[in-house]
Amino acid sequence: MQLTLYTDYSLRVLLYLAQKKDGPATISEIADFYGISRNHLVKVVHHLGTIGLLHTTRGKGGGVRLAKPPQDIRIGEVVRATEPHFHLVECFDPDAPTCSVLNDCRLKGVLREATHAFFQVLDDYTLADMLADTPTTTITIPVSRIQRS
Repeated sequence: MQLTLYTDYSLRVLLYLAQKKDGPATISEIADFYGISRNHLVKVVHHLGTIGLLHTTRGKGGGVRLAKPPQDIRIGEVVRATEPHFHLVECFDPDAPTCSVLNDCRLKGVLREATHAFFQVLDDYTLADMLADTPTTTITIPVSRIQRS
């Protein structure tokens, strides 16, 4: 699975704002920091504002800030809200079911399960977990469980 640049930029905006402690940021400030298009960020910030993740204030002294504390923003929530769809294969798209083996194929169920697992992991993490000064949980796999080829 590959996330769109739109989702990447959305996550970057949220991370930038979560780390900013001295008031709102401007879109130009964020664009300059990451070296990305201001025009793209205008669309991203507008969307994040409409879904309740950002507060935006226009005019002099205005800017963008998080609408919720970082610990209340789940990474899975952001990805779901910014990706256009999760049709890993064509048969997932209800508008284009062209698979000739749809009734006999088990791949669709496996891919649906994998997508569910992907979101379960993303839902386990918040924006606060992504900050450098926040300790994160690490998974330790015992050496005996690692298969060698």
